Amino acid sequence: MSNLIEDILSPKPFRLKVGLYFGSYNPIHIGHLAIANYIVEYTDINQLWFVVSPQNPHKKQQNLLADYHRLELVEKAIEDDFRFQASNIEFNLPKPSYTVDTLARLTERFPHYSFAILMGSDNLENFHKWKNYEVILENYSIIVYPRPGFDKSKIEQHKNIIIAEGAPLMEISSTFIRNAVKDGKDVRHFMPAKAWKYLDEMNFYRK
Repeated sequence: MSNLIEDILSPKPFRLKVGLYFGSYNPIHIGHLAIANYIVEYTDINQLWFVVSPQNPHKKQQNLLADYHRLELVEKAIEDDFRFQASNIEFNLPKPSYTVDTLARLTERFPHYSFAILMGSDNLENFHKWKNYEVILENYSIIVYPRPGFDKSKIEQHKNIIIAEGAPLMEISSTFIRNAVKDGKDVRHFMPAKAWKYLDEMNFYRK
């Protein structure tokens, strides 16, 4: 009985569970925010960090804005929402940056936080190509949101892979935004207002 009372009086310290949403955010748009909002409201994630990637080892970087511009777009998009944070953790890591290295740095810097990775189902299909993917899979939760054409039956069953089946399916993409701006289209309602204002004032993607 004494042990039980002691457990009640001395509860275990709360571990903030942070979802890491990696991306180029070139630029950030309402699709990113809709998915992020779903994750913090319908999973056990307490806070979501938008990790702005300076370089993706598996994608060619075309029309990529400078790191600090993309970070600024993210910060403006989420500045009124305490559930979200922008992270530039990868800006000072060796390039190309790899998720396993970023996770190691974050775990070292925030030892009392619990981290999970948020990724689209299309990225999960190539997850086995990631550097040290086995280490990631064994030590971190991976929350997968569906992408168009998602087939759950093709997803590997693993205790750390969590499918966010109710997450919104978003057809909008950063490529669409860039091309639309280049073509002179008004895309203000595809982006958070403050991010759109910054993009418009800086004349991004118009050349």
